[in-house]
Amino acid sequence: MNIYVANGLFSIGDRYVNAEIAKALRAADDTFHLYVPQENDAINDKEAYASSAEIAKADLAELRNSDMLVAVIDGVEIDSGVAAEIGAFSMLGRPIVALCSDVRQQGTGNKQKIEALKENALENQFIYRNLFVVGLIKENGVIVSTIEDVVREVLARR
Repeated sequence: MNIYVANGLFSIGDRYVNAEIAKALRAADDTFHLYVPQENDAINDKEAYASSAEIAKADLAELRNSDMLVAVIDGVEIDSGVAAEIGAFSMLGRPIVALCSDVRQQGTGNKQKIEALKENALENQFIYRNLFVVGLIKENGVIVSTIEDVVREVLARR
């Protein structure tokens, strides 16, 4: 099974999360073939040069060749490259497992938080994700909150 792992790759935190997801998936099933863009030095060695067209061509080829997309949708907003990868992959009608680990998902039953939000939208203590992107994920997949859940969902959908 070919799996594309989509996330930002420019910060130490993103690269760490990507490596942890890859490690967990490889440990769960050593027959998985993972495409983790940060591991592709041909287009992502930042000491070298790759044009935007080369990056798009390489990543689109990997998306087309993948059976499943694992996408990290954390951050202040969903990484623009990840959102584009989700959009492109959703057109293939294949499974998407998204990871949203933001702790602001907690406390949805807290009445004080709900009342504060009703009174003043600037008191929003919850997370917002772009609803179009969330809809694309839900059309063929699921959103989970831990790396362990990612592995469980990938194994269930293979």
